[in-house]
Amino acid sequence: QVQLAESGGGLVQAGGSLRLSCAASARTFSSCAMGWFRQAPGKEREFVGTINWNGGRTLYAHSVNGRFTISRDYAKSTVYLQMNSLKPDDTAVYYCAAKVTYELPIGTNYDYWGQGTQVTVSS
Repeated sequence: QVQLAESGGGLVQAGGSLRLSCAASARTFSSCAMGWFRQAPGKEREFVGTINWNGGRTLYAHSVNGRFTISRDYAKSTVYLQMNSLKPDDTAVYYCAAKVTYELPIGTNYDYWGQGTQVTVSS
């Protein structure tokens, strides 16, 4: 069982930055691929990015590539989403997810999800 807790959301102006954190309560963190997703009002949950178990591979959605960066800290069992050059279209609830795998999960194929943190980007 993996419990995930996101933090770091808030209100930011367009062009600004935020760093989201996702703390995992599991000894299996080092064996997990970790993903970030977001869901805007009235829209389906969409993939933002993912990082594999050893941090050696990352994959991002086209809409955030070059602006967002995922990293992980094994000592803290935490994964981060650094968001730069934020746009109003980035406004959404952001979720982290985990899957015990040595591969990069496809789509929403994760086993554990956090409760989400709100990010609002004003124009």
